[in-house]
Amino acid sequence: MILLALDTATECCSVALSVDGSLLQRSELAPRRHAELLLPWIDALLAEAGVARSALDAVAVGRGPGGFTGVRLAVAAAQGIAFGLDRPLLAVSSLAALAMQGEAGPGDAVLAAIDARMGEVYLGAFRLDASGLAEPLAPEWMAAPAQVEPAALAEGSWSGVGSGFAAAEGALARRLADRLDRVEPDRYPQAAAVARLGARQWDQGVLTTPHSIEPAYLRDKVAQTLIERGVAPPAARSG
Repeated sequence: MILLALDTATECCSVALSVDGSLLQRSELAPRRHAELLLPWIDALLAEAGVARSALDAVAVGRGPGGFTGVRLAVAAAQGIAFGLDRPLLAVSSLAALAMQGEAGPGDAVLAAIDARMGEVYLGAFRLDASGLAEPLAPEWMAAPAQVEPAALAEGSWSGVGSGFAAAEGALARRLADRLDRVEPDRYPQAAAVARLGARQWDQGVLTTPHSIEPAYLRDKVAQTLIERGVAPPAARSG
């Protein structure tokens, strides 16, 4: 299987190419340069692997949540490539990809957090399976650090990863200090993880058409968020 994967949901611009399980990746912290780098990097990886675009079996994309412009860029680019080639498009949570970037290993629980600006963070609770792939423990949500209840994390060992733990001078890390064994704020979603999660969807037959993919923003002012409605974040279940 040949799979192209993209993620530009955060300050990190990342592109990966999986060829029968072998991964090539380009990744760089490049705020405001995503549009400049994305397409040239795609062409460079394909050239490095000696693979024509027409040989791609599918495209995987980090659908967010994250920065509005970055999420839209990756989704639009992935849709254009998949639509032009008539290939499936695999939408992957950028928070799930982030959860796979830290020191946590198989069986560990991870809280992934991305700085959402405006005093809020995007959050996702995951457990890593035997292959190190992130499995969601609860629906993703958005909140101010002060609104994240430690009780939202099930009992057991947890790691925290992502820029959300550096936001507001580390407010989230302080809020959850008694629940987190380690915090790694300098981690970002990577296209290599998007590729691995996309390959799992492919193996499971979870294939979608390009036009059916929608970015995940979580900050939706048309429909009220859980926090705005006064509903507590979902508790992560163990197992």
